[in-house]
Amino acid sequence: MTTKAVEVHGRCDARFSAVRDAFVRNFEEFGDVGGAMAVTIDGKPVIDLWGGVTDKDTGKPWQEDTIVTVYSTTKGMTTICAHRLVEQGLLDLDAPVAKYWPEFAQAGKADVPVHMLLSHRVGLPTVSEKLPEGAVFNWETMTDALARQKPFWEPGTRHGYHGLTFGWLVGEVVRRISGKSLGAFFRDEVATPLGLDFHIGLDAKDDARVATMYTAVVSMETARQMEPRQQEVQSRMGAELLAARGNIVIQGAHNTEAWRRAEIPAANGHSDARSLARVYGALACGGSVDGVDVLSPESIARATIEQASGPDAMLANPTRFAQGFWLSRDGNMGENPRNFGHPGAGGSLGFADPDRRIGYGYVMNQMKTGLQNESTTSRRLIDALYASL
Repeated sequence: MTTKAVEVHGRCDARFSAVRDAFVRNFEEFGDVGGAMAVTIDGKPVIDLWGGVTDKDTGKPWQEDTIVTVYSTTKGMTTICAHRLVEQGLLDLDAPVAKYWPEFAQAGKADVPVHMLLSHRVGLPTVSEKLPEGAVFNWETMTDALARQKPFWEPGTRHGYHGLTFGWLVGEVVRRISGKSLGAFFRDEVATPLGLDFHIGLDAKDDARVATMYTAVVSMETARQMEPRQQEVQSRMGAELLAARGNIVIQGAHNTEAWRRAEIPAANGHSDARSLARVYGALACGGSVDGVDVLSPESIARATIEQASGPDAMLANPTRFAQGFWLSRDGNMGENPRNFGHPGAGGSLGFADPDRRIGYGYVMNQMKTGLQNESTTSRRLIDALYASL
Protein backbone atom coordinates (compact mmCIF):
# COMPACT_ATOMS: atom_id res chain seq x y z
CA MET A 1 0.00 0.00 0.00
CA THR A 2 1.39 3.41 -0.98
CA THR A 3 1.87 5.91 1.84
CA LYS A 4 2.41 9.65 1.84
CA ALA A 5 5.64 11.10 0.50
CA VAL A 6 8.62 10.96 2.85
CA GLU A 7 11.25 13.67 3.05
CA VAL A 8 14.74 12.26 2.51
CA HIS A 9 17.89 14.06 3.63
CA GLY A 10 21.61 13.70 3.01
CA ARG A 11 23.68 13.39 -0.11
CA CYS A 12 23.85 11.05 -3.06
CA ASP A 13 26.17 11.30 -6.04
CA ALA A 14 24.23 11.86 -9.25
CA ARG A 15 25.18 8.50 -10.78
CA PHE A 16 23.38 6.76 -7.90
CA SER A 17 20.07 8.57 -8.30
CA ALA A 18 18.37 5.20 -8.85
CA VAL A 19 19.52 4.16 -5.36
CA ARG A 20 18.01 7.29 -3.87
CA ASP A 21 14.78 6.56 -5.73
CA ALA A 22 14.75 3.02 -4.32
CA PHE A 23 15.37 4.39 -0.82
CA VAL A 24 12.35 6.70 -1.17
CA ARG A 25 10.18 3.90 -2.57
CA ASN A 26 10.96 1.76 0.47
CA PHE A 27 9.06 4.31 2.56
CA GLU A 28 6.31 5.10 0.10
CA GLU A 29 5.55 1.58 -1.11
CA PHE A 30 7.26 -1.06 1.03
CA GLY A 31 6.60 -0.14 4.63
CA ASP A 32 9.78 1.45 5.94
CA VAL A 33 9.10 3.80 8.88
CA GLY A 34 12.53 5.33 9.38
CA GLY A 35 15.99 4.43 8.20
CA ALA A 36 19.31 5.33 6.68
CA MET A 37 21.72 3.97 4.09
CA ALA A 38 25.30 4.80 3.21
CA VAL A 39 27.87 3.67 0.66
CA THR A 40 31.57 4.34 0.30
CA ILE A 41 33.76 3.64 -2.71
CA ASP A 42 37.53 3.72 -2.29
CA GLY A 43 36.86 4.80 1.28
CA LYS A 44 35.00 7.95 0.20
CA PRO A 45 31.27 8.53 0.88
CA VAL A 46 29.13 8.51 -2.27
CA ILE A 47 25.73 7.95 -0.63
CA ASP A 48 24.60 9.09 2.83
CA LEU A 49 20.80 9.23 3.13
CA TRP A 50 18.28 9.19 5.94
CA GLY A 51 14.55 9.71 6.21
CA GLY A 52 11.26 8.81 7.83
CA VAL A 53 10.54 8.92 11.56
CA THR A 54 12.11 7.42 14.66
CA ASP A 55 8.79 6.94 16.42
CA LYS A 56 5.33 6.38 14.96
CA ASP A 57 3.51 7.98 17.89
CA THR A 58 5.46 11.22 18.09
CA GLY A 59 6.42 11.48 14.42
CA LYS A 60 9.93 12.53 15.44
CA PRO A 61 12.01 12.79 12.23
CA TRP A 62 14.98 10.52 11.65
CA GLN A 63 18.02 12.76 12.10
CA GLU A 64 21.57 12.67 10.78
CA ASP A 65 22.75 11.34 14.17
CA THR A 66 19.91 8.85 14.80
CA ILE A 67 21.06 5.37 15.77
CA VAL A 68 19.09 2.13 16.08
CA THR A 69 19.48 -1.49 17.15
CA VAL A 70 21.03 -3.47 14.31
CA TYR A 71 20.68 -6.95 15.82
CA SER A 72 23.03 -9.51 14.25
CA THR A 73 24.78 -6.91 12.15
CA THR A 74 26.63 -6.50 15.46
CA LYS A 75 28.35 -9.84 14.83
CA GLY A 76 30.51 -8.28 12.14
CA MET A 77 32.01 -5.92 14.71
CA THR A 78 32.58 -8.77 17.16
CA THR A 79 34.32 -10.66 14.37
CA ILE A 80 36.66 -7.74 13.70
CA CYS A 81 37.63 -7.70 17.39
CA ALA A 82 38.59 -11.37 17.35
CA HIS A 83 40.70 -10.97 14.23
CA ARG A 84 42.49 -7.96 15.66
CA LEU A 85 43.66 -10.20 18.50
CA VAL A 86 44.82 -12.78 15.98
CA GLU A 87 46.72 -10.09 14.12
CA GLN A 88 48.33 -8.96 17.37
CA GLY A 89 49.57 -12.49 18.03
CA LEU A 90 47.37 -12.89 21.11
CA LEU A 91 44.80 -15.34 19.71
CA ASP A 92 45.39 -18.56 17.81
CA LEU A 93 42.28 -19.69 15.94
CA ASP A 94 43.51 -23.27 15.91
CA ALA A 95 44.14 -23.38 19.66
CA PRO A 96 41.54 -24.86 22.02
CA VAL A 97 39.05 -22.35 23.39
CA ALA A 98 39.97 -23.70 26.82
CA LYS A 99 43.49 -22.28 26.44
CA TYR A 100 41.97 -18.84 26.95
CA TRP A 101 38.79 -19.79 28.81
CA PRO A 102 39.60 -22.85 30.98
CA GLU A 103 36.03 -23.38 32.18
CA PHE A 104 34.95 -24.00 28.58
CA ALA A 105 36.62 -27.43 28.75
CA GLN A 106 33.59 -28.84 30.56
CA ALA A 107 31.20 -31.32 28.91
CA GLY A 108 33.75 -32.72 26.47
CA LYS A 109 34.81 -29.38 24.95
CA ALA A 110 38.47 -29.41 26.03
CA ASP A 111 39.81 -29.71 22.47
CA VAL A 112 37.30 -27.53 20.60
CA PRO A 113 39.27 -24.94 18.57
CA VAL A 114 38.47 -21.23 18.59
CA HIS A 115 37.70 -21.11 14.87
CA MET A 116 34.59 -23.24 15.39
CA LEU A 117 33.11 -20.48 17.55
CA LEU A 118 33.45 -18.04 14.66
CA SER A 119 32.07 -20.34 11.97
CA HIS A 120 28.92 -21.45 13.83
CA ARG A 121 30.10 -25.07 13.90
CA VAL A 122 30.70 -25.52 17.63
CA GLY A 123 27.21 -26.86 18.37
CA LEU A 124 26.21 -24.34 21.05
CA PRO A 125 23.35 -22.33 19.52
CA THR A 126 21.50 -22.34 22.85
CA VAL A 127 21.65 -23.98 26.30
CA SER A 128 19.64 -26.85 27.74
CA GLU A 129 19.12 -25.43 31.20
CA LYS A 130 16.27 -23.08 32.02
CA LEU A 131 17.73 -19.65 32.62
CA PRO A 132 16.46 -17.03 35.08
CA GLU A 133 14.47 -14.10 33.75
CA GLY A 134 16.74 -11.43 32.34
CA ALA A 135 19.68 -13.82 31.98
CA VAL A 136 20.62 -12.34 28.60
CA PHE A 137 21.56 -9.10 30.38
CA ASN A 138 24.02 -10.83 32.70
CA TRP A 139 27.35 -11.71 31.09
CA GLU A 140 28.51 -14.24 33.70
CA THR A 141 25.18 -16.06 33.72
CA MET A 142 25.39 -16.63 29.98
CA THR A 143 29.08 -17.51 29.73
CA ASP A 144 28.88 -19.86 32.72
CA ALA A 145 25.90 -21.65 31.17
CA LEU A 146 27.70 -22.01 27.84
CA ALA A 147 30.84 -23.31 29.55
CA ARG A 148 28.76 -26.04 31.20
CA GLN A 149 26.79 -26.93 28.06
CA LYS A 150 27.45 -30.08 26.09
CA PRO A 151 27.39 -29.34 22.33
CA PHE A 152 24.14 -30.25 20.58
CA TRP A 153 26.16 -31.80 17.76
CA GLU A 154 29.76 -32.93 17.47
CA PRO A 155 31.74 -29.72 16.86
CA GLY A 156 32.80 -29.39 13.26
CA THR A 157 30.34 -31.92 11.83
CA ARG A 158 27.66 -29.40 10.83
CA HIS A 159 26.90 -25.70 11.02
CA GLY A 160 23.95 -23.90 12.54
CA TYR A 161 23.46 -20.21 13.19
CA HIS A 162 24.41 -19.25 16.76
CA GLY A 163 22.03 -16.29 16.79
CA LEU A 164 22.75 -15.01 20.31
CA THR A 165 25.40 -17.33 21.72
CA PHE A 166 27.98 -16.28 19.11
CA GLY A 167 28.48 -13.01 20.99
CA TRP A 168 29.06 -14.50 24.41
CA LEU A 169 31.29 -17.26 23.06
CA VAL A 170 33.56 -15.03 20.98
CA GLY A 171 33.21 -12.13 23.41
CA GLU A 172 34.38 -14.17 26.38
CA VAL A 173 37.52 -15.22 24.50
CA VAL A 174 38.19 -11.56 23.70
CA ARG A 175 37.59 -10.63 27.34
CA ARG A 176 39.87 -13.32 28.73
CA ILE A 177 42.71 -12.25 26.44
CA SER A 178 42.34 -8.46 26.52
CA GLY A 179 40.94 -7.91 29.99
CA LYS A 180 38.22 -5.76 28.43
CA SER A 181 34.59 -6.47 27.71
CA LEU A 182 33.80 -6.93 24.03
CA GLY A 183 32.05 -3.56 23.92
CA ALA A 184 34.97 -1.74 25.50
CA PHE A 185 37.50 -3.52 23.28
CA PHE A 186 35.50 -2.63 20.17
CA ARG A 187 35.18 0.99 21.30
CA ASP A 188 38.90 1.39 22.00
CA GLU A 189 40.29 -0.63 19.09
CA VAL A 190 37.82 0.11 16.29
CA ALA A 191 35.00 2.58 16.91
CA THR A 192 36.97 5.48 18.41
CA PRO A 193 39.92 5.36 15.98
CA LEU A 194 37.56 5.18 12.99
CA GLY A 195 35.08 7.68 14.38
CA LEU A 196 32.19 5.20 14.28
CA ASP A 197 28.84 5.89 15.91
CA PHE A 198 28.47 2.18 16.73
CA HIS A 199 28.01 1.02 20.31
CA ILE A 200 27.88 -2.41 21.95
CA GLY A 201 26.51 -1.35 25.31
CA LEU A 202 24.95 2.09 24.97
CA ASP A 203 25.60 5.01 27.31
CA ALA A 204 22.48 6.66 28.75
CA LYS A 205 23.49 9.98 27.19
CA ASP A 206 22.75 8.50 23.76
CA ASP A 207 19.23 7.24 24.54
CA ALA A 208 17.53 10.28 23.02
CA ARG A 209 19.09 9.46 19.64
CA VAL A 210 17.78 5.88 19.49
CA ALA A 211 14.91 5.07 17.12
CA THR A 212 12.05 2.93 18.38
CA MET A 213 12.20 -0.55 16.82
CA TYR A 214 9.01 -2.10 15.41
CA THR A 215 8.73 -5.85 14.98
CA ALA A 216 7.63 -7.42 11.72
CA VAL A 217 3.98 -8.08 11.11
CA VAL A 218 3.58 -11.55 9.62
CA SER A 219 0.45 -12.05 7.54
CA MET A 220 -1.47 -15.30 7.58
CA GLU A 221 -0.39 -15.94 3.99
CA THR A 222 3.29 -15.38 4.82
CA ALA A 223 3.02 -17.65 7.84
CA ARG A 224 1.43 -20.34 5.69
CA GLN A 225 4.22 -20.10 3.11
CA MET A 226 6.92 -20.28 5.80
CA GLU A 227 5.45 -23.30 7.59
CA PRO A 228 7.01 -26.03 5.39
CA ARG A 229 10.46 -24.47 5.78
CA GLN A 230 10.03 -24.18 9.55
CA GLN A 231 9.07 -27.85 9.72
CA GLU A 232 12.14 -28.75 7.71
CA VAL A 233 14.37 -26.85 10.14
CA GLN A 234 12.75 -28.53 13.12
CA SER A 235 13.41 -31.94 11.59
CA ARG A 236 17.09 -31.05 11.18
CA MET A 237 17.39 -29.87 14.78
CA GLY A 238 16.45 -33.09 16.51
CA ALA A 239 14.44 -33.41 19.72
CA GLU A 240 17.04 -32.21 22.22
CA LEU A 241 17.91 -29.01 20.37
CA LEU A 242 14.30 -28.34 19.46
CA ALA A 243 13.31 -28.55 23.13
CA ALA A 244 16.11 -26.19 24.20
CA ARG A 245 15.95 -23.55 21.49
CA GLY A 246 13.59 -21.28 23.44
CA ASN A 247 15.71 -21.14 26.59
CA ILE A 248 17.46 -17.89 25.63
CA VAL A 249 14.77 -15.22 25.48
CA ILE A 250 15.01 -11.62 24.22
CA GLN A 251 11.50 -11.13 22.88
CA GLY A 252 10.14 -7.66 23.63
CA ALA A 253 13.45 -6.39 25.02
CA HIS A 254 14.73 -4.29 22.13
CA ASN A 255 13.28 -0.93 23.24
CA THR A 256 14.17 -1.29 26.92
CA GLU A 257 16.88 0.37 28.98
CA ALA A 258 18.21 -3.05 29.99
CA TRP A 259 18.74 -3.92 26.31
CA ARG A 260 20.64 -0.72 25.62
CA ARG A 261 22.95 -0.95 28.64
CA ALA A 262 23.87 -4.60 28.28
CA GLU A 263 26.61 -5.94 26.05
CA ILE A 264 25.14 -8.67 23.85
CA PRO A 265 27.77 -8.78 21.11
CA ALA A 266 25.70 -10.92 18.77
CA ALA A 267 22.64 -8.72 18.78
CA ASN A 268 22.36 -5.39 20.59
CA GLY A 269 24.73 -3.07 18.78
CA HIS A 270 23.34 0.40 18.05
CA SER A 271 24.57 2.16 14.94
CA ASP A 272 23.87 4.41 11.99
CA ALA A 273 24.35 3.37 8.36
CA ARG A 274 27.31 5.71 7.93
CA SER A 275 29.38 3.78 10.48
CA LEU A 276 28.67 0.45 8.81
CA ALA A 277 29.66 1.80 5.41
CA ARG A 278 32.86 3.30 6.84
CA VAL A 279 34.11 0.20 8.64
CA TYR A 280 33.25 -2.12 5.76
CA GLY A 281 34.64 0.44 3.34
CA ALA A 282 37.95 0.15 5.18
CA LEU A 283 37.86 -3.65 4.89
CA ALA A 284 37.01 -3.36 1.19
CA CYS A 285 40.12 -1.24 0.67
CA GLY A 286 42.67 -3.58 2.20
CA GLY A 287 41.80 -2.88 5.82
CA SER A 288 42.44 0.82 6.32
CA VAL A 289 40.84 4.18 5.64
CA ASP A 290 42.09 7.72 6.29
CA GLY A 291 45.26 6.33 7.86
CA VAL A 292 43.39 4.15 10.38
CA ASP A 293 44.14 0.42 10.24
CA VAL A 294 41.27 -1.95 11.02
CA LEU A 295 42.71 -5.26 9.80
CA SER A 296 45.64 -6.15 7.58
CA PRO A 297 45.04 -7.59 4.10
CA GLU A 298 46.33 -10.93 5.42
CA SER A 299 43.84 -10.86 8.29
CA ILE A 300 40.97 -10.05 5.94
CA ALA A 301 41.96 -12.92 3.66
CA ARG A 302 42.02 -15.34 6.61
CA ALA A 303 38.75 -14.03 8.04
CA THR A 304 36.86 -14.47 4.77
CA ILE A 305 37.80 -18.04 3.82
CA GLU A 306 34.63 -20.11 3.54
CA GLN A 307 34.21 -22.52 6.46
CA ALA A 308 30.66 -23.78 6.00
CA SER A 309 27.94 -23.60 3.36
CA GLY A 310 24.54 -25.13 2.71
CA PRO A 311 21.56 -26.20 4.85
CA ASP A 312 21.69 -24.59 8.29
CA ALA A 313 20.79 -26.51 11.44
CA MET A 314 18.95 -23.49 12.85
CA LEU A 315 17.64 -21.44 9.92
CA ALA A 316 15.23 -22.03 7.06
CA ASN A 317 17.57 -20.47 4.51
CA PRO A 318 20.96 -21.98 3.56
CA THR A 319 23.92 -20.07 4.98
CA ARG A 320 27.53 -19.51 4.00
CA PHE A 321 29.97 -18.67 6.79
CA ALA A 322 33.58 -17.58 6.90
CA GLN A 323 35.48 -16.92 10.15
CA GLY A 324 32.75 -14.79 11.71
CA PHE A 325 31.58 -13.00 8.57
CA TRP A 326 28.69 -14.09 6.37
CA LEU A 327 29.61 -14.56 2.74
CA SER A 328 27.36 -13.38 -0.07
CA ARG A 329 24.91 -16.01 -1.28
CA ASP A 330 22.46 -15.58 -4.16
CA GLY A 331 23.19 -11.86 -4.32
CA ASN A 332 21.98 -11.06 -0.81
CA MET A 333 25.13 -8.94 -0.32
CA GLY A 334 25.56 -7.90 -3.91
CA GLU A 335 26.53 -9.68 -7.08
CA ASN A 336 30.12 -10.50 -6.05
CA PRO A 337 30.41 -13.91 -4.28
CA ARG A 338 33.53 -12.58 -2.51
CA ASN A 339 31.48 -9.97 -0.66
CA PHE A 340 31.40 -10.39 3.11
CA GLY A 341 29.70 -8.74 6.05
CA HIS A 342 26.74 -9.47 8.27
CA PRO A 343 22.95 -9.00 8.15
CA GLY A 344 20.67 -8.38 11.10
CA ALA A 345 17.17 -9.59 11.87
CA GLY A 346 14.58 -7.46 10.17
CA GLY A 347 16.81 -6.06 7.44
CA SER A 348 19.85 -4.13 8.68
CA LEU A 349 23.08 -4.96 6.86
CA GLY A 350 26.72 -4.04 6.48
CA PHE A 351 29.08 -5.54 3.91
CA ALA A 352 32.27 -5.05 1.95
CA ASP A 353 32.89 -5.66 -1.75
CA PRO A 354 36.68 -6.03 -1.98
CA ASP A 355 36.72 -6.04 -5.79
CA ARG A 356 34.62 -2.90 -6.25
CA ARG A 357 36.09 -1.41 -3.04
CA ILE A 358 32.57 -0.74 -1.73
CA GLY A 359 31.42 -0.37 1.86
CA TYR A 360 27.66 -0.63 2.42
CA GLY A 361 25.42 0.11 5.40
CA TYR A 362 21.67 0.06 5.90
CA VAL A 363 19.67 0.46 9.11
CA MET A 364 15.93 0.79 9.75
CA ASN A 365 13.36 0.63 12.54
CA GLN A 366 10.62 -1.38 10.84
CA MET A 367 11.64 -5.02 10.81
CA LYS A 368 10.75 -7.27 7.87
CA THR A 369 10.39 -11.03 8.10
CA GLY A 370 13.51 -13.14 7.84
CA LEU A 371 17.24 -12.55 8.01
CA GLN A 372 18.05 -12.99 4.33
CA ASN A 373 14.65 -12.42 2.74
CA GLU A 374 15.25 -11.32 -0.84
CA SER A 375 12.20 -9.03 -0.73
CA THR A 376 13.67 -6.90 2.06
CA THR A 377 14.08 -3.20 1.55
CA SER A 378 17.85 -3.55 1.72
CA ARG A 379 17.91 -5.97 -1.22
CA ARG A 380 16.19 -3.37 -3.41
CA LEU A 381 18.86 -0.84 -2.50
CA ILE A 382 21.67 -3.29 -3.24
CA ASP A 383 20.21 -4.18 -6.63
CA ALA A 384 19.87 -0.48 -7.51
CA LEU A 385 23.45 0.16 -6.37
CA TYR A 386 24.99 -2.53 -8.54
CA ALA A 387 22.85 -1.55 -11.51
CA SER A 388 24.31 1.96 -11.19
CA LEU A 389 27.97 0.97 -11.20
